[in-house]
Amino acid sequence: MRTLAAHFSNYLCRRRVGVNQQYRNFSSSNSKDELALEGEVERKFGWLLKTLFFGSAIYAGYQFFPYMGENLMQQSVSLLRVKDPLFKRMGASRLARFAKDDESRMKILEMGGVEELINMLSTAKDDRTRKAALNALAELSHSDEVLASLHRAGGIPVIRSAPSSLEDADVERFKLSLMKRFQDLKYDVSS
Repeated sequence: MRTLAAHFSNYLCRRRVGVNQQYRNFSSSNSKDELALEGEVERKFGWLLKTLFFGSAIYAGYQFFPYMGENLMQQSVSLLRVKDPLFKRMGASRLARFAKDDESRMKILEMGGVEELINMLSTAKDDRTRKAALNALAELSHSDEVLASLHRAGGIPVIRSAPSSLEDADVERFKLSLMKRFQDLKYDVSS
């Protein structure tokens, strides 16, 4: 069987060599022009395929990414409802990153993120969880509507009663930032 395969392979190899020589004999004068033309066609076809691929990727990105932002915000708010402090911190840090403009802050407010952050802060047992909640609230408080909602939800007493951290100065910095923001808008901070 092996000898038959070896003979068949030799036959095919000889035949290919003969075919290539035959083409060379008939097209010796135009081979450079034909090769250049083939190269140009391949290059243009390659650019066409690349353009179609990148165009499709850009179109899919524009269709997919706006929904991903809202879904991630909703998932982050949902993480605040979990009992595990690690997941709560992850949700709060995500919300702090999302709260970069007023539109995002209002979406977080509509999803119930402010109330969940206040809940998280009031039940936090460690400094890292308090820091994550205070950081997210500080980022959200740059919007006056969110700050008013935070006041209505009873955020001032919760923020004031959050224990200060001896190890992490950011906890105190976030608390002072929030209290100053409440004072700037003339909310009753003494309560």
